[in-house]
Amino acid sequence: MSLTITDIDFVRDLVVKQSGNILRTGQSDMIESRLIPIARSAGLTNVEALIAELKRSKSPRLSDQVAQAVTVNETSFFRDVHPFNALRSRIIPDVMKENEARRDLKIWCAASSSGQEPYTLAMVIREHFPTLSDWNVRILATDISEKMLDKCRSGEYSQLEVNRGLPARNLVRFFDRSGSVWTAKPELRNLIDFQKLNLTTAWPLTTPFDVIFIRNVLIYFDQPTKAEILRRTLRLLRPNGYLFIGSAETIIGLGLPLKREEIDGTICYRHHSD
Repeated sequence: MSLTITDIDFVRDLVVKQSGNILRTGQSDMIESRLIPIARSAGLTNVEALIAELKRSKSPRLSDQVAQAVTVNETSFFRDVHPFNALRSRIIPDVMKENEARRDLKIWCAASSSGQEPYTLAMVIREHFPTLSDWNVRILATDISEKMLDKCRSGEYSQLEVNRGLPARNLVRFFDRSGSVWTAKPELRNLIDFQKLNLTTAWPLTTPFDVIFIRNVLIYFDQPTKAEILRRTLRLLRPNGYLFIGSAETIIGLGLPLKREEIDGTICYRHHSD
């Protein structure tokens, strides 16, 4: 049985309240398919019963599970490859000069989904910057979904997942194979810290970052929420740091003190000095 318009609207409202994400219209099939496992794990017969339980009990835990389940988790290795080329050719060398005295490099990958982006960042560092081996290099990967974070921590990817964007040389060098599963080697996993974080609630982050990736997630928020997330993001970016958003995303109309730069075919942002 398909969900009613009232049920879909209820789920959309719940997701906005829990995570700030705005679900587009026409996603009823996706919503229903992702909520079936939640209903079963809660001992309920179907998604309609799950929605009825949400309305009745207003359980924070169940509401959080629903919000996590329907959050879009589309990603791939070296997605939109240009930002990683820019890191290799200019950004990381510039940060290394800037941070030579303290010898550390901090990168935050927000909304990291199933982990391909932070592992791509780790591969860029390990493959192209061997001199960073004696630096304090940390990549923080955050996501709202515990399920996605568990996958990130495992470092395990299917053949289909590694076929999406991962060059063969990187696959052979940085992953171990067991049957149809490829697992990231410790030299990558040891660079990354994983932490649950909801972009629309309080952030337990204080350490400034040299580079922040917050890509392909802002499109799911309304303008005021997007602006607030970016203002808070800028407070965590070092004065000379670099900010990446998705190629289909824009800061136009948000009134943020950011300067647009183009590096190796990609766009990034830095604090406006004027």
